Amino acid sequence: MVEINRSVCTGCGQCIGDCIAENLSVREGKVEVSGSCILCGHCVAICPFNAVSIPEYDMGDVEELSQEQARLDGNLLLKTIKFRRSVRNFKQMPVCSGDLDMLVQAGRYTATAKNMQDCRFIFVQKEPETLKTLIWDGIGRMLDSPAPEPAKPYRGFYKAHMADPKQDYLFRNAPAVLFIASESNIDAGLAAQNMELMGVSLGLGFLYNGYLRRAAEMNPEVLEWLGVGEKKIEACALLGYPDITYKRTAPRRAANVVFR
Repeated sequence: MVEINRSVCTGCGQCIGDCIAENLSVREGKVEVSGSCILCGHCVAICPFNAVSIPEYDMGDVEELSQEQARLDGNLLLKTIKFRRSVRNFKQMPVCSGDLDMLVQAGRYTATAKNMQDCRFIFVQKEPETLKTLIWDGIGRMLDSPAPEPAKPYRGFYKAHMADPKQDYLFRNAPAVLFIASESNIDAGLAAQNMELMGVSLGLGFLYNGYLRRAAEMNPEVLEWLGVGEKKIEACALLGYPDITYKRTAPRRAANVVFR
């Protein structure tokens, strides 16, 4: 629940005007909390006197930031977006813990519908061979079962992998795999995009992998091993430090856009 430090609050009302739950009001010159809310934190962020807190969260995580400090260079950001590529060649070295933590922070600060904050970020780097075995064995069992239809798109990949394990189309020898589980595919997709942008800034390469996501989703053993719980895997990416260098952006079709 939101708490107001009445000794600091001036009753300016900025938090009231920005509260989407209409949960705040002024009484005797001080702001009061009048009902439940979604704990979005707008009141914390907007208060000019730092009079608002939310005990459910770690308030030590809150940072002071000016508008100038928070503003990105638009031209540089656009160049970053244009220059990023789906990476399929990775250096055989682990992603350092500091970079993984930066990815987590970018993911957890992504906007979510109704402030659900329900995304679960699952990184597989310490035990990739276990995951690979579970995935490929599961595909093989399904292809040999009386109902192989869900695994049919993987038949060619499976045969190639069984003939030569180095032909690993699903994992591309990436040092790490990221799964994002959520109740909302939009929330997971937004988090994945923010995490990739953060990754690009750290020198990491990403490859969104729908085939691997579906292979994991249709295998209960994989879901249990990953610790997905009641959520659903909505995004999956291979990641690592690229073992390839691109010299320029790639061309694209003209934008299909409507201005009214």
